[in-house]
Amino acid sequence: VVQVVESGGGSVEAGRSLTLSCLVSGFTRDFYDSHYAWYRQGPGAECEIVADITKSGRTYYGDSVKGRFTISQTSSQDSVKTTLYLEMNEMKNDDTGTYYCKAGDSQYVGETCPNSDFGYWGTGTQVTVSS
Repeated sequence: VVQVVESGGGSVEAGRSLTLSCLVSGFTRDFYDSHYAWYRQGPGAECEIVADITKSGRTYYGDSVKGRFTISQTSSQDSVKTTLYLEMNEMKNDDTGTYYCKAGDSQYVGETCPNSDFGYWGTGTQVTVSS
């Protein structure tokens, strides 16, 4: 059974930093380069990819967070558990939203998140940035 559990959300003032964590367990891929990612959905907005990292270490960032956010991951020796991190710096009001952690075989593009038809998702953690 694959489990995805986020933690670390909360309220923060604009300009400050916050780090999210996500524990992914039971997700292993022998022949494909797995994708671990953070998505977010703000009020009235579509689902947006924040950052993605593959098991081999390739990273991708959404345009709105480049240079401010950093994604990283660590895995257990047997790769059964992976912890994903999202370090968010210089936060802005527009960073407000529900942040979802996802594990899958590729990036997801869609209007709403989470979408269980595409990978494994956590239940989300709320991040609120205020001036």
